[in-house]
Amino acid sequence: MSKFIIEGGHHLSGEIQPQGAKNEALQVLCAVLLTPEKITMTNVPGIRDVSKLINLLGDLGVEVEQLDKNSYTFKATNINLDFLRSPEYFAKSTELRGSVMLVGPLLARFGKAFIPKPGGDKIGRRRLDTHFIGFQELGAVFNYDVKHSYYEVEAKKLTGKYMLLDEASVTGTANIVMAAVLAAGVTTIYNAACEPYLQQLCKMLVRMGAKISGIGSNLLTIEGVAELHGTEHRILPDMIEIGSFIGMAAMTQSEITIKDVAFDELGVIPASFKRLGIQMELRGDDLFIPAMDHYAIETFIDGAIMTIADAPWPGLTPDLLSVILVTATQAKGSVLIHQKMFESRLFFVDKLIDMGAQIILCDPHRATVIGMDNSMKLRATKMTSPDIRAGVALLIAAMSAEGTSEIDNIDQIDRGYERIDERLNALGASIKRI
Repeated sequence: MSKFIIEGGHHLSGEIQPQGAKNEALQVLCAVLLTPEKITMTNVPGIRDVSKLINLLGDLGVEVEQLDKNSYTFKATNINLDFLRSPEYFAKSTELRGSVMLVGPLLARFGKAFIPKPGGDKIGRRRLDTHFIGFQELGAVFNYDVKHSYYEVEAKKLTGKYMLLDEASVTGTANIVMAAVLAAGVTTIYNAACEPYLQQLCKMLVRMGAKISGIGSNLLTIEGVAELHGTEHRILPDMIEIGSFIGMAAMTQSEITIKDVAFDELGVIPASFKRLGIQMELRGDDLFIPAMDHYAIETFIDGAIMTIADAPWPGLTPDLLSVILVTATQAKGSVLIHQKMFESRLFFVDKLIDMGAQIILCDPHRATVIGMDNSMKLRATKMTSPDIRAGVALLIAAMSAEGTSEIDNIDQIDRGYERIDERLNALGASIKRI
C-alpha cells in the first residue's frame, strides 16, 4: 500500500489540464457492450477505477485496443457470459462500484446479467434498489442471493414502460437507460438524473442509433430499437477535478490556470466556490485562478450564515463538498456544509480538526466550518485517505499546512485522480510517493 509524503507551504503556479471525467467514463465504457461494432473513445482517464473496468471488459471478451495514453477502441463481438459466474469475475467486480452498470447493457443485449455486491468508497449505505426496480419495470425477473451477496436479473424480453424513479440516481438512470434502448416499445423515465455525464451517455447512445428525447431534463423518453452500432466518443473533462484545483489554488495561495474546462458543463460549481470568496476569470475555455492572500465567505442577504449543500443536478454535486469544506477552513467567515446523500462522508473532518481546523461536526450530515482567514495555518499530521474525495481534500489540506504530512491508503486517491502527484509537482508542489 502506497502513501504520500507532502511538504506543505509551497505556492503553485502554471497550467494544468483536467483529466477525462471518471464518472462519465464508467458509464460509457459499460455501454460498449450494447453493440458488436467498434467504438472509439478518447480522453479516457488513466485512473485505477477506469483501468479495472477496462480489464473487466477484456475478461468478458471485449476486444480492447489502446491507441495512445488516453484513447481506446472497444469491440464487444464475442462476449463470454460464462465468465459472469467465475470466481475471478466475482473478485474483480466487487472491487469496483461502477461494475453495477454492466447489468443494464448485458440484460438488454443478452437477456441476463449477474453481479456481486459492488465495492467502492466507504461513505455510508449506497443502495441499488433504483437499478433493479427499473429492470423489473421493464419486465426482468430479479433475484438476490443474500448468502453470497449476488444480484441476478433475467428477461426473455424487455418491454418499455412508464416509471417514476424513487431517487434521481445517476448510475441507476444510466443503467435503466442502457437497458431500455433495446427494449420493445417506449420507456418513459421520470425523476431521471440529468448530470452532464448522463447527458453524454445519452448522446453517445443516440449516435449509436438509439432514440432518446428529453436529454438534459429529468423526463427521458426512449423508443426501443432492434440494434445499436459503433460510434466515436470523447469524454468531458472531469468537473470534480476542476473543482478540486479551484479549492487547491485558494488554499495554497497559488495562481494557476485550469485548461479546457468545458465551462458550460460545470453548472453551479464555479458559483459555489465564489460563495467562499474565491476569484476566478474565464479566459476562452480556460479558468484562471489568481493568488489570493484572503478570501471571505458570503452570507445570505439577511446576514445569516451561508449554507452550501449538495443536490441533484443542476444542484451542486456531492463529490465536491469535501473539497469545499477544506477550502473553507482558511476563508474569512463561517459556512454550514450540508452533505445530504451519504451519512459517512463528513467523518474525515476529525483529521482536519487534528490539523487545527475549526470545525463543528453537527451530525453525520452537517458540519460548521469557522474559517481562520489564513491567520493560523493548518498543522502537518499523519492521516489515512478514507475515500477518493476526502482523500484529495486531505491532500489539499496537507499542501497548505506547515510542515510535512503523510497520507496513507492513497490507492483511494488514485482511483479518481490520474498521476495527481506528478501533475501537482509540475506546478511546484512537493509530494513524494512512497
